[in-house]
Amino acid sequence: MSPQLQNNPLLQDWTGPCGLPPFGQIAAAHFAPAFEWALDAHRAELNAIAAQAEPATFDNTLVRFDASGGLLGRVAHVFGTLAASATNPELQAAQRMLAAPLAAHNSWVYMHAGLFQRVNAVYQARHGLGLPPQSLRLLERVHLDFVRAGAQLVPAEQARYAVLMSRLAELHTRFGQNVLADESAYQLQLQGEADLAGLPEFVRQAASQAAADRGLAGHVITLSRSLIVPFLTFSERRDLREQAYAAWVSRGAHEGATDNRAIAREILTLRQEQARLHGHACYADYALTDTMAGSRQAVLALLEQVWAPAKAAAALEQQALEAMMQSQGQVLPLRAWDWRFYTEKVRKARYDLDEAEVKPYFPLDAMVQALFDCAQRLFGLRFIAQPAAQGYHPDVKVYEVHGAEGGLRGVFLQDNFARMSKRSGAWMNALQWQARQGSQGVNVLPIILNNNNFAKGVPGQPTLLSFDDTRTLFHEFGHGLHGLLSDVEFERLSGTQVLRDFVEFPSQMFEHWMAEPAVLKKHARHYQTGEAIPDALLAKLKAAALFNQGYETLRYTASALVDLAVHSLTDMQGPEVQAFEAQTLAAYGLPDAVGVNHRLTHFQHLFAGSSYASGYYVYMWAEVLETDGFEAFVEAGDVFDPAVARRLLDCIYATGNSREPGEAFRAFRGRDPRVEPMLKARGLQAG
Repeated sequence: MSPQLQNNPLLQDWTGPCGLPPFGQIAAAHFAPAFEWALDAHRAELNAIAAQAEPATFDNTLVRFDASGGLLGRVAHVFGTLAASATNPELQAAQRMLAAPLAAHNSWVYMHAGLFQRVNAVYQARHGLGLPPQSLRLLERVHLDFVRAGAQLVPAEQARYAVLMSRLAELHTRFGQNVLADESAYQLQLQGEADLAGLPEFVRQAASQAAADRGLAGHVITLSRSLIVPFLTFSERRDLREQAYAAWVSRGAHEGATDNRAIAREILTLRQEQARLHGHACYADYALTDTMAGSRQAVLALLEQVWAPAKAAAALEQQALEAMMQSQGQVLPLRAWDWRFYTEKVRKARYDLDEAEVKPYFPLDAMVQALFDCAQRLFGLRFIAQPAAQGYHPDVKVYEVHGAEGGLRGVFLQDNFARMSKRSGAWMNALQWQARQGSQGVNVLPIILNNNNFAKGVPGQPTLLSFDDTRTLFHEFGHGLHGLLSDVEFERLSGTQVLRDFVEFPSQMFEHWMAEPAVLKKHARHYQTGEAIPDALLAKLKAAALFNQGYETLRYTASALVDLAVHSLTDMQGPEVQAFEAQTLAAYGLPDAVGVNHRLTHFQHLFAGSSYASGYYVYMWAEVLETDGFEAFVEAGDVFDPAVARRLLDCIYATGNSREPGEAFRAFRGRDPRVEPMLKARGLQAG
């Protein structure tokens, strides 16, 4: 190793506090040489596995394959974390440069003929090997990974497939960077009190902090969801709401360097070719074969079961909003940038409830403690702050996680605030997955991250969360627990590396505790007075819980239907995405004033990677699981019932991908899930 590589911090062991990477020493220029070295090392490991003279066995092939690539994994995890959460122009350039080579390496791995020959030999003999269930699961998953990556294609098809994967990786990177560029570039400067009309103090403070972050005076509205949604909810200035809304929904759809329209179309074209190479008529058929749903028909049946009652509910909601508009002398029709504004007024009129009354009881720090308290009561975890441990940004907080028996279970990093160098949305990722047979043959503890994009409060004032923000905080922490509580032998089966329509189950399950009265009375305290949230306010929140659910359900379901439809096309050429989206939504009769969660030109779930392509439905699929699953606690009469919590831990959170998901749910619940609790929870079914 050259002196330059010896001094590369990415190639050193993680020996700092909490076993974290040396973030303070890492620069964008370190990644290309580190990846080159790590890729070479991984290829050497895999070639050695394939070249063994001994016949293939589970231990000499599958165990070694799962444990290979430890250095590459470490470099890649750091790279992905920084690119998503603390990027800069140099790092973005490295992303663009490395996207195709990294995809090419992945294709090389899974098209390695000698390696697949050995994996396949063990797979074909699997039923006579007497493997433990988890080992059999690893063998089946790894074999499927090879097949789905092209291992069984003929050589000419493999060559073309590798080209497709490299090009798709480049396009995914460009798509995500373009969305971030549009989000970072936009700022609506509010000039004086007239532009601030209607905005409560917490919105004004957040807008003031956003301006300060950009070196500006006054107040700025950005496209961070935690800022633009409150602006659309409270601003009395209809013209400014329209401006902000137009910028929000047109991300990725502007002429110039950040235009995602042609990129999305090319991605769809290449995915169709990918599906054809696998023998499928469309990409959705290829993607859904490895899911709980299993088919387009199953997904469509769920979405359409919800669509009609949600549309009826939204029509009643729209009537109420239009009546409110007319009562205030406003001219119809109701527009998309009006919906949240008049929803808040109707909510206030019907339930005497508004967000400005709620938010003071939800300071971020208190809600983080609520997360930790629930995790301790359910699973015995303790989160101990480690202020000496350095994250990749000053906003990042680091915690050691200890189990009920006192031993170290992992490390948790939480990064809660929006900033220009961070992509939008909320997500969990890992710097290190748990495995009892890690790359050095020893137990590896998980290092798990949560990212949110809350609008930071001004200096000296707490960050106040909305009820929806708090739900997001709990949701991502549910993913985090899925990673931290993992207790499996093999890295490939660890944590959230499960089927896509199962991965949201543990996260959405954990959301239930944020709305439990016992949790709220303990942790939801007024940031100024320390007063616990009043019973009267809790009653209002409960009474208003189903209000506007038609709107929210339609927006989500419309996005899921468009996703499924665009990936169900059988034409070899992808469509013009804006026209296709408009035609699909018109065919379903989506009201113009409702809109969708994500337009295709900024739908990062679909086009900044492939994980959720044909898979945006998974949140509703998981909602069926979690609403039915939480009923187990309700039936026990205690939302912290120890026996049910232990079953939830053993069957769901700890098992990763070591069990088939349907089997895991049945082990927890004692039966298959039922859809009725989900429909009832959304107010879409009587009873």
